[in-house]
Amino acid sequence: MTMESSVVAGSEPTVEPRGFELIEREGLETNLLEVSMGPHHPSTHGVFRMDVKLDGETVTELRPVFGYLHRNHEKLAEDMGYLGSMPFTDRLDYFCSMTNNWAYALAGEKMIDLEVPERAEYVRVIMAELTRLVNHIMLVGFFVNDLGALGTPLLYALREREKILDLFEWASGARMMCNYMRFGGLRNDLPEGWLTKCREVVDAFPYFLDEYEKLLVENEIILVRTQNVGVLKPELAINAGITGPMLRASGVNYDLRKVDAYGVYDRFPFRVPMGEVGDCYDRFMVRILEMRESIKILRQAMDELPEGPIMGEAPRVFKPPAGEIYGRIEGPKGELGFYLVSDGTAKPYRYRVRPPSLVNLTVLEDLCLGHKVADAVVILGSVDIVLGEVDR
Repeated sequence: MTMESSVVAGSEPTVEPRGFELIEREGLETNLLEVSMGPHHPSTHGVFRMDVKLDGETVTELRPVFGYLHRNHEKLAEDMGYLGSMPFTDRLDYFCSMTNNWAYALAGEKMIDLEVPERAEYVRVIMAELTRLVNHIMLVGFFVNDLGALGTPLLYALREREKILDLFEWASGARMMCNYMRFGGLRNDLPEGWLTKCREVVDAFPYFLDEYEKLLVENEIILVRTQNVGVLKPELAINAGITGPMLRASGVNYDLRKVDAYGVYDRFPFRVPMGEVGDCYDRFMVRILEMRESIKILRQAMDELPEGPIMGEAPRVFKPPAGEIYGRIEGPKGELGFYLVSDGTAKPYRYRVRPPSLVNLTVLEDLCLGHKVADAVVILGSVDIVLGEVDR
């Protein structure tokens, strides 16, 4: 730590050291230390920085800093046709391309009251729940990695993710940037044999979850490091606009698949897992339980998948009437919405994204205050952010 002027032994410094704030504690003069974690720190989940003020190892202040990955997504979308933005939505949450596509397609379909064929609706549900499995299993793998379990749990998660990415590649031609959905349906139908392979992957997934739960759920280190750490009270969660697994882990029963019943979700019975405490452990367990519910939905959707077209009567040039619309879905991280304003031309007058990663990140300081700096890493991991969606 450098100072503006030198200090002679036994004398008082003429200028306070940078990065410190002097405080009094029981008659002793101590320092608050400011630490920047990131943007290249291995636990910051992308190019993200936490400016943390510490009293010893206890967090007294935390400021999230981002913007390193800003790509001007929303402004670019206002200078191109509506359909031209579909592949750009893939880059928002790059773990969840399929659900990004669906949220944007849903908003566009509401603008022109476009009906989607039943087969396309079922395939959308299948792709969305596979995406939820990918997102949650990777969150658990990275979360346990943040706790210090290097290697095994994350590699197990990556192994299972590969099987689902193979399905995405087979159906869309791309593993991560799928660009698969269109206003009114899908780009193409499922290839021959795809459904059979998907059943094999889905039927094997519960055995993996059993193994994963046995390895992690009652692990003493995980219990000590996550229980009563980063508690999010339901009142704060609601007031801050938190959604998704974070909100449900705090005991709030709110899932857009139930509330809006978009697509054909109202045809599939499934439970909405909720926590009681709202701590890191509850957020971890809600994701584990949601994966089991996704498997139930997938089995029902595959069993009931109808034959028929996969595209509705979408216009060749997407040119909605003047007006505004907001379309939203229950993405793996929470409510993902697109707010579109049309001036009657082929380009959106305004295009805005409601990203769950950014909104859920707003309570990070509240969750970390009073905890140790090592706990801040765990708490950030339990929030589940992707910087492509935070910065846009």
